[in-house]
Amino acid sequence: MVISEYHSTVTMPKIEKPYPSILDFLAQRFPRIDRKIWEERICSGKVLTQKEEPVSLEMSYMPLEKLYYFREVEEESIIPFTEKIIFCNDDLLVACKPHFLPVTPGGGYVNECLLHRLKKRTGNKEVSPINRIDRETAGLVLFSMNRETRGRYQELFMDGKVEKIYNALGKFPRGQERKAWLIENRIVKGDPWFRMKTVPGKSNAVSNISLVRSEENRALFQLCPVTGKKHQLRLHLSGLGFPILNDRYYPTLLAEKKNDFSAPLQLLSRKIRFRDPVSKRWVTYESKRRLLL
Repeated sequence: MVISEYHSTVTMPKIEKPYPSILDFLAQRFPRIDRKIWEERICSGKVLTQKEEPVSLEMSYMPLEKLYYFREVEEESIIPFTEKIIFCNDDLLVACKPHFLPVTPGGGYVNECLLHRLKKRTGNKEVSPINRIDRETAGLVLFSMNRETRGRYQELFMDGKVEKIYNALGKFPRGQERKAWLIENRIVKGDPWFRMKTVPGKSNAVSNISLVRSEENRALFQLCPVTGKKHQLRLHLSGLGFPILNDRYYPTLLAEKKNDFSAPLQLLSRKIRFRDPVSKRWVTYESKRRLLL
């Protein structure tokens, strides 16, 4: 059994009475975790109040209060690739994440994630992700080092004040003459739960895509997302008929299998530019990783 060294947090929302038990709430909030597992975690003191006191099965539901819990998995795969810290000061850390490594604990990963590694490397338990990219995607991720300035960096992403540049390798039919695309559409949750889909309606996902160069039936693209919907770039390239190489989700969902480290998703978060809210200076951070056509 692998147990996280750091707690995860869930907030009990404000709802109308009658309130559920805390056990019922956790079982409903995390349907992929068996109710018996939550019961065992509570009884063994692995679920805490925000005062870090153990929760009991008899404890009442507390609207807007936080619960701390420790993620655990039977067995955890080791990701044999190393992240690189590109920049770090008292407020901000910029890391370049390898393919296959999740940013935060999730699924079958507890300690094999970028967040856990950076907490270990820096000795700072306050490290917290400001933005996120898919586990399969490599490239830049920003982390807050200081709780007091964290909100300023988070607002940059919420307000769309961060310029992001990605690269991707995708299939590219020969004879294609167009070299630039503006994609605007609506992305919502799909089926199964981890996939997204496009639907009619008001657009909530916008990407600028341009061709860098092509070779035979493949091409290197530059992608500049204006918005940040989950799987946005993967869906937008797939929708153009240029699916990203080694994408298991789009356009067709492939059977789940163990990590094939020889075939990473060919998507890279390469460059980020913004006006730093603390120093007030324009800053640019760039990954040294490259996708080879």
